[in-house]
Amino acid sequence: MKILDQPEDSSPAISYAGLIEKIEILRSTLRWSSRLERAEIEKLLRQASALRDEVMQLSHKERFVQAAAAEPERLAADLLRSRGARRQALLERSFIFEGTFGDNPKLLEALEIAEKAAPTDLPVLIDGESGTGKELMAKVIHANGGRADKPFISVNCGAIPDNLLESELFGHRKGAFTGASGDRKGKFESAHTGTIFLDEIGELPLPGQVKLLRVLEAHEIQRVGSDEPIAVDTRIVAATNRNLRKLSEQGMFREDLFYRLSVIHVTLPPLRERRDEIPLLFSYFSDEAAGALKRRPVRMTPRLRDFLLTYAYPGNIRELRNVMYRLSCLAGDMADIDHLPVDMRPMAHAPAAVGASSDAATLNGEAGTANLLSLSDAKRAASDEAEKAFLQRGLREVGGTVAELARRVDMNRSHLQMLLKKHGLHSKDFRHSAQSRGATRNSATDDADESEADLR
Repeated sequence: MKILDQPEDSSPAISYAGLIEKIEILRSTLRWSSRLERAEIEKLLRQASALRDEVMQLSHKERFVQAAAAEPERLAADLLRSRGARRQALLERSFIFEGTFGDNPKLLEALEIAEKAAPTDLPVLIDGESGTGKELMAKVIHANGGRADKPFISVNCGAIPDNLLESELFGHRKGAFTGASGDRKGKFESAHTGTIFLDEIGELPLPGQVKLLRVLEAHEIQRVGSDEPIAVDTRIVAATNRNLRKLSEQGMFREDLFYRLSVIHVTLPPLRERRDEIPLLFSYFSDEAAGALKRRPVRMTPRLRDFLLTYAYPGNIRELRNVMYRLSCLAGDMADIDHLPVDMRPMAHAPAAVGASSDAATLNGEAGTANLLSLSDAKRAASDEAEKAFLQRGLREVGGTVAELARRVDMNRSHLQMLLKKHGLHSKDFRHSAQSRGATRNSATDDADESEADLR
């Protein structure tokens, strides 16, 4: 007779092999059950209970591991569904957006804020890099509000000379200054009952900021050369590509005006953070350009499309739109890299003349600068080289496994694939080199072992 001897207070090791062994021992013991004493039966029952608990623990652990492994995929799917649902919800609520937009969470958040702010008369401050669509967002707010059928007046504060600013915004009376041959309405009067969009508000000089603050507080203006106040009912939407909070701390922008304008604050992310929109914008602006130029939408070669999908777009949506119009105008039916502006093309596609000038410059000791057409070219070339070197080193470290490299650098796998394609890198080349290095190391190890055996 054999009974499993284990301390009652010991913590069992959870493993399939150990459980199977214990089960077999218990089965063997049960064959002798008629000869067992009461104490031995109780011990056997305790062991059976312990074994049952171990099985339960293993089951719970395995289910937990499976759930944990499935959690990232579930969260990713939920995230995609939630983004798509948020976008669809905006459209189903008859949200007016003149253009196209993707599922970027930052942009969706900005659109949802705009949707809620639109029906009110609260001032809105829109910030973001140049070309991100701040004026379009202002029009979205106007179109989705109660003033949609009233005037929308746009003013570029940075384009008005300081001595004409007050007259442009608030108007003037006849004879107020030299050249004032008659009474003239200002932009605020023209926008009465509608919306006025003050673009580049950060460029507004301090005297103009004081006047604007009065409009926000009292809802009235005074024309230049007049003491008579004029009531105006105007929704104010302002935009800037500068950090107004920082400017106010430096004394270059009135802090009270900043807080008055930013009751509703909307931030637009740059296009490089909204890459899911780029293919949509290709199609949208291609159709728009085709309609404007009265021709068929332009098609792009695979290498041009791949390049434009990974391009940084420092000018954001405005730059992409201009590129699509240029391609539609110059390329005919099929556009390629050569149809891009020279300072935007990859260095490998620079004109041949540049290469010749580079050779000549090398003889004069000026190599390395003659083939760069501008500072932006130099920055882009250096960035591309550093990016390629980083990818090569990473592929070597992971033996050509793209999924592992994406995990290590915390990058979306499809985006990583695009970068590899951009630089002409193939993961299989690095798998082969890793295998050959492994074979070389194995061969060297074998040779060392053989030499040691001969010595013995």
